[in-house]
Amino acid sequence: MKWSLKLGKLLGIDVYLHFTFLLLLAFLGVYYWRATHDVGAALSGVAFVVALFGCVVLHELGHALMARRYGILTRDITLLPIGGIARLARMPEKPMQELWVALAGPAVNVVIAILLLVGLAVTGGFTPVEELGVTGGSFWQRLMGLNLVLVAFNLLPAFPMDGGRVLRALLAMRLGRRRATVIAAKVGQGMAILFCIVGFYYSPFLIFIGIFVYLGAQAEVGLVEMQSALSGLRVRDAMMTRFRTLAAGDTLAKAVDELLAGSQQDFPVLDQDKPIGILRRNDLVKALSEGRCDDAVTAGMSRECETVDETALLKNVLESMRERQCATMAVVADGRMVGLLTLENISEMIMVNAAMHHQGAAHLPPPKLSPQIL
Repeated sequence: MKWSLKLGKLLGIDVYLHFTFLLLLAFLGVYYWRATHDVGAALSGVAFVVALFGCVVLHELGHALMARRYGILTRDITLLPIGGIARLARMPEKPMQELWVALAGPAVNVVIAILLLVGLAVTGGFTPVEELGVTGGSFWQRLMGLNLVLVAFNLLPAFPMDGGRVLRALLAMRLGRRRATVIAAKVGQGMAILFCIVGFYYSPFLIFIGIFVYLGAQAEVGLVEMQSALSGLRVRDAMMTRFRTLAAGDTLAKAVDELLAGSQQDFPVLDQDKPIGILRRNDLVKALSEGRCDDAVTAGMSRECETVDETALLKNVLESMRERQCATMAVVADGRMVGLLTLENISEMIMVNAAMHHQGAAHLPPPKLSPQIL
């Protein structure tokens, strides 16, 4: 995520801090100082927020480790003022797996609360409830209480929050993933509107959370609709068959000529008729800005996006493209390049098939679309 500072790795997962979180700490520090006129109390208040967000990191780590059990990697964990986000490479499609992944985060907070409760009981560190405040009372007792609040809040059926994912998983066991997602998203968007209304009167943070939930639910529905539309399709059903290529010995100046001559923007680079990389428009423009017009295209191409076989399942390839941030991939058959697969072409194919289905022509084979790439 942009504007984020890497804090390090936790069990092999990169942890980032968004710069807005630092603004939150500064704001709270000023707020606590103005409320108490005590530097020590202000620092204690900031330390409490840091400790609370440490619990949030462990919450997200719970999701990540449970997902790892099912072979799903986590790209990173990012701390934001409204909470934490664990970016999984994909969500598990089996309802029971999604249920356990969703519950793993709140379960971590329950464990933290129990450990703090035991520690307070052993040390006798309890503070009377009436003496607890924003900066007053037992530090660990307040942290225990807020971990329980996190559990309750995250289990609200506000999809795509944890409770919403639990709801979808339970519904999917009876209704299927697509229908369950639509229902969970509608419930989540209703909760999001409620968050915004309550936040208008009590806390601006609830408004931000409400917006995040509403847009997140909408995006999840779109993703599941796309996955449903791609079910059973192969790469060859969506690949472009009319495209331009570059030879490994061509210069970047030649690539500019090809770029300006048509609508294609990303070009496969071939060496003895075998694809060895993709020259992307952004990489080409960057190389030109550095005055490298006479360099070979191999100096500016990307080798990160591997080739894909034309018989591969399109849904799986799309997930891989998003995970590796590849907008274009070369399609091969028996080692020979036969097509070009792009995210934009996949979207176009889905739109065409949806229109055909609307007109009762869904039985027709997917059309081969003209080349239009990112």
